Amino acid sequence: MTEVDHRCAVLGKPIAHSLSPVLHNAAYRALGLDSWSYGRHEVGETELEDFLESLDSSWAGLSLTMPLKKTIQPYGVPCNAWAKELKVANTAVFDWSGANDKNAAIPAIRLYNTDVKGIELAFEHSYRARGMRMDSGQDGEAVIIGNGNTATSALAACTEMPHIGHVTVVARHPDKNEALEPLAESHMGVGSISIVAMDHAANLLSHADVVINTIPGLAADPIAEAFASAGIVTNGTLLDVVYDPRPTKLMQAWRSCGGTAIGGEEMLLYQAMIQVWLMTGIWDNDPPTEPTSHQKVEALEHAMRSALKEAL
Repeated sequence: MTEVDHRCAVLGKPIAHSLSPVLHNAAYRALGLDSWSYGRHEVGETELEDFLESLDSSWAGLSLTMPLKKTIQPYGVPCNAWAKELKVANTAVFDWSGANDKNAAIPAIRLYNTDVKGIELAFEHSYRARGMRMDSGQDGEAVIIGNGNTATSALAACTEMPHIGHVTVVARHPDKNEALEPLAESHMGVGSISIVAMDHAANLLSHADVVINTIPGLAADPIAEAFASAGIVTNGTLLDVVYDPRPTKLMQAWRSCGGTAIGGEEMLLYQAMIQVWLMTGIWDNDPPTEPTSHQKVEALEHAMRSALKEAL
């Protein structure tokens, strides 16, 4: 049996149901990285520093889920565009040759946000599968349900979609996240975002080209029921970041009304793919666009997707 000398893991609280180990370990097998292993550890905000101090130089990187995506910030340096702008990171890559400015017992840490690209690629894959393109100049409408940290990443992804000209955020507390409006306007222009109360959700969904649900658990079920009972017809595309239960009631309602629904496992797959490249050192930033890299990407995606299907 090959000795493990490169370790990675996903941290968060709760973490027991995370599919990240399935995806990352499948990627290691596909890449022939027999000495790499990926696990999970339940770590809360107050426990993060102690956990980081406990690691040795066999550790290559970490995936960070709630509630740690902002907690990790003081310990590392943002290294890709969205990690820098949003100050939210789901990926930490260790540099054991460097010093950590905050804590000498911790290595230097490079921080990345792969959530934004993961959302964008999930939509791109769905569009390609249906022979569609995200063409610019269409002035399409996106609706984001929720206004927490995941909604910020969802909005950032929408600004990267050339066919989206306006975004509406629906939330229980519309004034909660003050970062959303300046983010949208800096990338899409003044007037490109509306933030409204949750009771408008069902009606707004009917006109949306893209919908991203970011609220956890069963919280979107009332929206699903209202949307389905209204008898609305849609041809838009929904991404529900929730993947347990699968499909969610919102996904079922969306499909029953004619739309295309993507589960949260698609976002998870694509953000994990980029994490693998970063943690293994194959890439040192966002995915390259050179055609020579496409075959490697496709082979890795196939291996990770197959493992994910078996696990779900």
